[in-house]
Amino acid sequence: MSQKLIMYDSLTDYVYDRNQDPLPLYYYPMIGRIYRKRVEMCLELLPGGDRVLEVGFGCGLCLPNLQILYKELHGIDLHSDCRAVAEAFSIQGISATLTNGSIVNLPYEDEYFDSVLLVSILEHLKKNELEYAFSEVKRVLKKDGTMVYGVPVERPFMVFAFSLLGYNIRKHHFSTESEISAMAAKYLRQEQRTLLNLLPGKVLSVYEVQRFTKR
Repeated sequence: MSQKLIMYDSLTDYVYDRNQDPLPLYYYPMIGRIYRKRVEMCLELLPGGDRVLEVGFGCGLCLPNLQILYKELHGIDLHSDCRAVAEAFSIQGISATLTNGSIVNLPYEDEYFDSVLLVSILEHLKKNELEYAFSEVKRVLKKDGTMVYGVPVERPFMVFAFSLLGYNIRKHHFSTESEISAMAAKYLRQEQRTLLNLLPGKVLSVYEVQRFTKR
């Protein structure tokens, strides 16, 4: 299902950490298209349903789109101001239950969610943390539930592009897309994989999106 990222006209409509959240980049003319597209690719692989969890919701960028796909929205994030983000979206008529916490110890019942969404989260985890993360995602997913994640593709070009933005990727990314995929496949069934390419023919792939299901 095609998805266009629903964004508000101004940054002032969001509550976000100006030191960590890349939200302003989504409004840039060139790189903004890449940032928006990677999120849209994730949203397109979500099937919709009753209840969804977004891990690492940040400023709540995906909430307007998720509200179209799901009846009940939940989010967990290590650092976000949950109350402030929820109130900002409540003004727009979007209700979400947001909490602070970690993917390696999710505070939810077994088989609670139809879908779990992770956009640019898993690359920040080390190998042992990935084990805990996918174990927890599997636990909270319903049978036949869906996990969709997006991660950057490890390429010299990507490392260089981030350096131009003053971002040392080596200090923040601990797992590559291949390591993440292999670990996910230990817990869930791989269903679909798509790549964001800067040039035709899978040239300069910069982002990978995958969908897994619980069987």
